[in-house]
Amino acid sequence: MIAIVDYGMGNLRSVEKAFENAGGRVCVTADRRIVERAEKIVLPGVGGFAQAMHELRSRKLVEPISSKIKAGTPYLGICLGLQLLFSQSDEGGKTRGFGVIPGPVRRFTGNLKIPHMGWNDLTLKKPGCPLFKGTRKKDYFYFVHSYYPEPEDRSWVATTTRYGRSFCSAVWKGSVLATQFHPEKSQEAGLRLVRNFVNLPALAL
Repeated sequence: MIAIVDYGMGNLRSVEKAFENAGGRVCVTADRRIVERAEKIVLPGVGGFAQAMHELRSRKLVEPISSKIKAGTPYLGICLGLQLLFSQSDEGGKTRGFGVIPGPVRRFTGNLKIPHMGWNDLTLKKPGCPLFKGTRKKDYFYFVHSYYPEPEDRSWVATTTRYGRSFCSAVWKGSVLATQFHPEKSQEAGLRLVRNFVNLPALAL
């Protein structure tokens, strides 16, 4: 079973529908006991870093999600679910994230329209990433964000995207996968990523 974590932020129905269409057996839940039993974890979300961590803590979800990640349970973060893997964010002040990936989440600066909203492409940095199996150079993905991750260890970077500057748009290491863009809103190219995650062997990346 794939647990789609509900912490009150994000369009959960579109994520749930995408995973169902990909053949996944899913459960949208805020119940830590269901998260603890899940074979895979999906953490979607849009909005603020600090508020997200507050909502996760208030639902007592931080520890079970962290434990599942440490145990090697496949994890897919989407948008805010990517950023929360990092140490902290420019948006969150002193709020700490999960700290799985050392480094900050930065706000776009300069003469750019913020948020970065719309379709953009990817440059694959780790062609072996199972999430991007079948991805083509002409594929575009849908972004809505004002902040981007900046991993200190660049070996985490699975893809980059250009918006004013080149930024990390997806990460992968072991069983941890996450995208800054929204696969569930990215038509066939995004649904291919969802299917790839659904078809991953649990605890066997």
